[in-house]
Amino acid sequence: MVAQPESREDWGERDAESWLLSLENFGIGFGLERIEQLLESLGNPERLPAIVHVVGSNGKSSVTRMIAAILGQHGLTVGAYLSPHFVSFNERILIGGAACDGEHFAAAAQRTHAAADQLQRDQPELGPVTQFEALTAIAFLALRAAGVEAAVIEAGLGGRLDATNVVDSVVQVCSGVGLEHTALLGPTVEAIAREKLAIVRPGGTLVVTADLDPAALAVAVDRSAQQGARLVVAGRDAPAQLAARGQFQRANFALAAAAAHALLGSLDRAALERAAAGLVIPGRYELAASEPTTIFDGAHNGDGAVALAASLRLERSAGRTVGCLSVLDDKDAKAMLSALGPCSDELIFTRASHPRALEPDVLAALNQQLGGPLGRVVVPPHEALEQARAAAGSGGLVFAAGSLYLIADLKRGPGAVAGSTP
Repeated sequence: MVAQPESREDWGERDAESWLLSLENFGIGFGLERIEQLLESLGNPERLPAIVHVVGSNGKSSVTRMIAAILGQHGLTVGAYLSPHFVSFNERILIGGAACDGEHFAAAAQRTHAAADQLQRDQPELGPVTQFEALTAIAFLALRAAGVEAAVIEAGLGGRLDATNVVDSVVQVCSGVGLEHTALLGPTVEAIAREKLAIVRPGGTLVVTADLDPAALAVAVDRSAQQGARLVVAGRDAPAQLAARGQFQRANFALAAAAAHALLGSLDRAALERAAAGLVIPGRYELAASEPTTIFDGAHNGDGAVALAASLRLERSAGRTVGCLSVLDDKDAKAMLSALGPCSDELIFTRASHPRALEPDVLAALNQQLGGPLGRVVVPPHEALEQARAAAGSGGLVFAAGSLYLIADLKRGPGAVAGSTP
């Protein structure tokens, strides 16, 4: 059990982290009443200027960062809210492209803690504030305190009942819709699209990826018509040279550019190029090491694995390609292995520290059933990565994928305390 922060006049980062970690046991709490009450007690900090709201099954964190970078290069003070983090909770809040200052994060967390405690006393029937709700409130407080002129907000899960769906956004963005969290969002792409695209506001502009599933696109057309919103389909290729690695990031940047254009009305070519040149996306086809080339990618479903495999095939490698994989139990491990197995010489199965991570033996057995490449189990993530690097050799290619929580484990030191929930 995680200890609650000590009672003190001013919190530090550790106090904020202790409280947030103590909320993990409350899990996912769909519904807006509790977050609405919490934000009202905080003075409605979600009422920010020029909000862009981003949903999607894949790529939404990258697209959120990209939109913020483009708007920032056009002279705006921009804030962003993303999830999950890799090392520290304050990574989820960006102001001017940098993680929120620890002191300001702690101050916002302390205010949120006090408001959440009061809400629990006044309306116990609502249940306790969840970790994601608390983080969302903290983010809005921090963005308001920073005086941002535009805010890019990434949804956590779904859209309609997600805690972020309290904002009055001007532009809504969908980076894609696939089968995910079907028990919560619905059994079909169409049902999931309806949940995600419920964020579209009357008179808004909905910007969708050019590769949107046809069933989801039909929902986008219908929802836009219902809300009197404009529908924009983005291009497929980035309008500038990207520093962010991975072929799939080109389509993400094209979507981000279309969203920024929808908000601003026009884009400056030089500003676009500056944004593209300065973008490195943590955990998304991120170059983590060389000799051998080692890629961290948070691909966590079939579509993400297909995109990762396409980028891996474009990498020049004189040696072996070895993957280091962990997958959560609610993800389509079969689809992921079917995509990544054919581009790998060997797969090493490990277990992320997340409580819902599949046992590596299960992944190894599934890989064998699929007729995949040589596979073995190495449970500690850092040891698994080191063995993958050794197996690939100095001229080889290594990738770690399957879950953002595996990437978070690898970015933290061995044995470090995790601190993310779905």
